[in-house]
Amino acid sequence: MDSITLQNYRCFGSEEQTARLAPLTLLVGPNSTGKTSFLALIRALWDVAFREVVPNFREEPFDLGSFEDIVHQKAGRNSAAQHFSGRFELCPPFATSDEMLRFTATFASWQTAPFPIVRAYSDGNVSLELSATKSRDGERSRFRIGQGVWQDVGKEMVMHQSDGLVSLEFLDRLPPVVFGDDDDNLRRFLVGMRVPKMVLPRPFAGAPVRSRPRRTYDPMLLAHDAEGDSIPSYLANVSRRRADEWQLLKGGLEGFGQTSGLFDEISVRSFGKSDGDPFQIQIRKFGKRRKGPWRNLIDVGYGVSQALPVLVEMLRPDAAGMLLLQQPEVHLHPQVQAALGTFFCEVAAGGRQLVVETHSDYIIDRVRMDVRDGTTRLNPEDVSILYFEPGDLDVKIHSIRIDQAGNVLDAPLSYGKFFMAETRRSIGL
Repeated sequence: MDSITLQNYRCFGSEEQTARLAPLTLLVGPNSTGKTSFLALIRALWDVAFREVVPNFREEPFDLGSFEDIVHQKAGRNSAAQHFSGRFELCPPFATSDEMLRFTATFASWQTAPFPIVRAYSDGNVSLELSATKSRDGERSRFRIGQGVWQDVGKEMVMHQSDGLVSLEFLDRLPPVVFGDDDDNLRRFLVGMRVPKMVLPRPFAGAPVRSRPRRTYDPMLLAHDAEGDSIPSYLANVSRRRADEWQLLKGGLEGFGQTSGLFDEISVRSFGKSDGDPFQIQIRKFGKRRKGPWRNLIDVGYGVSQALPVLVEMLRPDAAGMLLLQQPEVHLHPQVQAALGTFFCEVAAGGRQLVVETHSDYIIDRVRMDVRDGTTRLNPEDVSILYFEPGDLDVKIHSIRIDQAGNVLDAPLSYGKFFMAETRRSIGL
């Protein structure tokens, strides 16, 4: 995604705001300024656009509540807006032309939950709008392409044209495929709308606090979860069944561990030969002349166990194309936080998109320095810093850029004000 636009959503008011996304986007600002809500909207828009489902704004790791909790309120519920909306722009090659693919969803309340009453897609000079209403009889839909309007007639759609009727077959909720010879652009557009759904998995959203380590694990179903509960079983499964994949994953984890000083080696210790036997996750550090003893994950503090799910989600071969991460620096020493900044640059340069909510200046500064020094293939335009500035009752998002020297550009006066004040105080100015 290249940008997110929102309106009347949580702490963001009636004026539309557009935030620039990049391969690596860092969300910064004080607590309770909408950073987590911003991440939740990204996933919700993806779900509506490409999974064609009504999004669940209470799905982990986000719980934004009911529609009344989500829609913007100026001064209490009686002054709340009736709708909120979000929009994203998607760049080629997943757009179906050289133009940006734009998707907009407008949400209203349906039985206290947000329901997308309007979905609008545009790609160059081709557009599609779907309006839906809920009633006791079910859902009714209205489709508009350019100047043409389709009315829902069940499993089959009909569109009146000057040359006659064209039948449209329903596929899931969107109607892509049977068109006349003059509708090549339309066919290409609608079929192309499914490209991200087929090529890219759903964005992964990580929780701000990961699961607690255990001394011994029992194998479990390998289902993605926000807190990383499945990560130990995933590591055990890969180490037992896929030796080549395990060596690559193990190498990536140990590379970060050695760079950050967190650990030097990681292993899975199995208590038996079958897949159903319990196991432990162990790590060890190296001294100057010899290797240290293996230690259980639970015996080395929270840093490793909190970092491990974040690292594995980015290193696993089936990782999502977009990762939404909340406060990956939790429980980590500043040296490890800085190493995470470099790791994020490497992952983003490798083709995955990261949107990271962080309170760590060590991560931000490392990203700036790595871009300046050419440590990775990440260019200045590949980084976006979104600063969430609290106002009276609204929050304003500032899209901040960095230049080739790693300098911050377009930042408001309040950006970094607290840290500068603390620095001046510490040196007695």
